Amino acid sequence: MTRVLLVLIALLVALPAEAGTRPFVKGSWQELRAAHNGRPTIVHLWSLTCAPCLAELPAWAKLAGRADLVMVSTDPVEQSRRLEATLGRAGLGQVESWAFADPFAESLRFEIDRRWRGELPRTLLIGSDGRTEAVSGTMAEEAVAEWLKRQEVSHAPRP
Repeated sequence: MTRVLLVLIALLVALPAEAGTRPFVKGSWQELRAAHNGRPTIVHLWSLTCAPCLAELPAWAKLAGRADLVMVSTDPVEQSRRLEATLGRAGLGQVESWAFADPFAESLRFEIDRRWRGELPRTLLIGSDGRTEAVSGTMAEEAVAEWLKRQEVSHAPRP
């Protein structure tokens, strides 16, 4: 019995961690920024209880391959199964996903953007140079496409 238990534990430890929703805690913003440093990144803040957020999820799926896309839910991380199911139905199942894991959400919002008061949806367009544009409300696909085009131009090799 002990030998079987040890084998099972060894197998579990050897398995790769699932990609699922990561807990967003104090310091996660810096970790996220560092992981995407130097690359155009779209950070989209959303919630299961935000109707406009849910309505625009499929549009984000269309843009997912053109820049790094990170979905951060303001819902508690305990809702990760629902969050992952919702993202999966929208075609965003393979996108980097985080969920708030601190009951003091105001501190997490402040860490992300000092001007953000919690309105959703909110999108942060982080250029490869680190400059950030914040937009509250739904994003027009054309506006995101224009931002992406500007990012491509700034990365184009110079003759």
